[in-house]
Amino acid sequence: MKTPDLVITARKMGDESTAYTRDALHGLCIDLQETDKRDAISRIVHVTITNEQDADFIGVIRFEVEADRTNPRYLMPGFMYGRNTGEAPNFGRKEFPRIREQNCIRPESNDWMVRSDRLAAPVSLVFDEDTVYGISAAPHLTGFNGFTCSLLNGKAAAGFTLGYENAPWLFIQTATVCERAPLSKENCITIAAGQKLELTLCIYTYEAAKETDLYEAMRHVYEHYHEAPRKIEGMDVQKATKLLAHAVAEDAWLPDEKMYTGFVFDGPDGDTYNKILSFSWTNGLAVAVPMLLAAQCLEDERMRAQALDCIEYICGSSLNPASGLPYDALEDGVWSIRGWWYDGMRTPGHTSYLCGQGTYYILRAYEYEKKRKGACHKNFLDFADRVVRKMNTTLNGDYEYPFVMSEKSGAGLQYDSFAGCWCLAAATYLAWLTGDTSDLEMLRRSEKHYYDAYVSRVECYGAPIDTDKAVDSEGILAYIRAVKYLHLLTGDDTYLEHMRDALYYEFTFKLCYNTHVVVPPLSEIGWSSCGGSITSTANPHIHPMSSTIVDELIYYVEKTHDSYAKERLLDTIGWGLQTFNTYDKEYGYGRIGWMSERFCFCQGLVTQKYPDGSPASTWFALMPWASASIIDGFAGECYSNTLLQSL
Repeated sequence: MKTPDLVITARKMGDESTAYTRDALHGLCIDLQETDKRDAISRIVHVTITNEQDADFIGVIRFEVEADRTNPRYLMPGFMYGRNTGEAPNFGRKEFPRIREQNCIRPESNDWMVRSDRLAAPVSLVFDEDTVYGISAAPHLTGFNGFTCSLLNGKAAAGFTLGYENAPWLFIQTATVCERAPLSKENCITIAAGQKLELTLCIYTYEAAKETDLYEAMRHVYEHYHEAPRKIEGMDVQKATKLLAHAVAEDAWLPDEKMYTGFVFDGPDGDTYNKILSFSWTNGLAVAVPMLLAAQCLEDERMRAQALDCIEYICGSSLNPASGLPYDALEDGVWSIRGWWYDGMRTPGHTSYLCGQGTYYILRAYEYEKKRKGACHKNFLDFADRVVRKMNTTLNGDYEYPFVMSEKSGAGLQYDSFAGCWCLAAATYLAWLTGDTSDLEMLRRSEKHYYDAYVSRVECYGAPIDTDKAVDSEGILAYIRAVKYLHLLTGDDTYLEHMRDALYYEFTFKLCYNTHVVVPPLSEIGWSSCGGSITSTANPHIHPMSSTIVDELIYYVEKTHDSYAKERLLDTIGWGLQTFNTYDKEYGYGRIGWMSERFCFCQGLVTQKYPDGSPASTWFALMPWASASIIDGFAGECYSNTLLQSL
């Protein structure tokens, strides 16, 4: 096992060099006292910093645990996973943070510093060969603090900073990257002449056999820093489902299109729309099926009729006869592969992400219509069966589904991504619903590939189509569903173990505490970040897709009695209960029940503007797929689950 050293360096405001000095700490005397609060994986170090100079110290102090490296892989929750695919070719890819030791060109660096609230949990960790080591401390003291990782001079390090820098760059979004800013009072810690400052560090060092052992430290951090989401008086799962679903049904349904619009903007002259109609993902079945579930729970036949109209229309019109796969996007009544994401792709074609996800949702509609209403929509099952059989022919020699499939033939064109896990989710769901296990061995091999290549390495990349194979939290939601159905099909508890690793991976993107939001409207209304999940390492905001796996979380908790997963389940539900308009204009726009997809809990993706040009921390629009993500989690098994009735 490696034994890392604790190294302390500092940089003072006004220094011309960006280097952090180790030998001369600008007159600061730093005393370290290890306390008796020690456990199997961590130790507590009490730090006293005394400014012995006659002048104030204004700067950033950096605490790093470092060791000689073998093959380090990193975890900065929500920001850095493994190397963030930094080992892959760089040319022409979208910009998102990646770590590489040498030959670095933007967006690669061998040293990263970020403000603390960019992370889902206040910790930076390294897994290297047989050891996990890292550091955790308070994300906010007199101001924001920061976290670091580095791969320099034969060393690997994880760090914490008093004060912070975003270095070498600040990623607002992939198209908005800011150079390292000079140190200023805004991002520095100030220690007056003669002043003492005290803080506590938690240093992690423990033996580890595999990357997933990083989750021991993540659970430890959660237990120390957890803050529950705020509670809205009188709000529960049933009321939230009703408010969200009624808003979508009343304000987003397009009867002539038999679809839901993608955006609804309210204005002085009434509502306007940005339709962006699609098979699934940001529209289509990802809206219609949760709305169908809500209608069943609410016993609202008008709402149910809308949802069924949409699903029937998609099943009856979207299939491409040449490829045997559904088209992705719809515009002016014409289906195609040219969705809003098309120009961000490398290869044109059907996307496994949408094909698999939409097919999964059709099966969900089939199951719940039969279970709750006694209605058998055989055409739903026939459509899904046809698409799944076609998708199964595209598996490569590794049993991985493609990222992109040919519009002409349906053949796999591009692989090396987690997106195809949605095909696996649909295929396992179909096998469970029908009892047809003829493809079970093939599906088991596919699951093993996804687990070994991605999940076990804590670096799942390439699911959402707009992130250019960044590490993300969306694809794992498909894998979690797939292993649930494999467990139901086989009774093999290996799948519960894999489900645990997948859920724990998703939890690394899920905020464990409530960040200090400084941008309105989120900063003004008491909004909570805890329980929301960061989209990806490329899109650093919270969106609600992780709320769709409430059913799977319930399943896992009931099977395993995992207390950590139960707390994360409660956080997920609690976040969903407080993240939409509970009254008109609560979020600065819209009516009761309206909800957008974008929640900027940190500096990332703060691109929306108020009319006066000042920044805003959300989008000012009803986005039905976002509302439907919360509805999906609430209107499934959660709606009447006795475990959750206290919420």
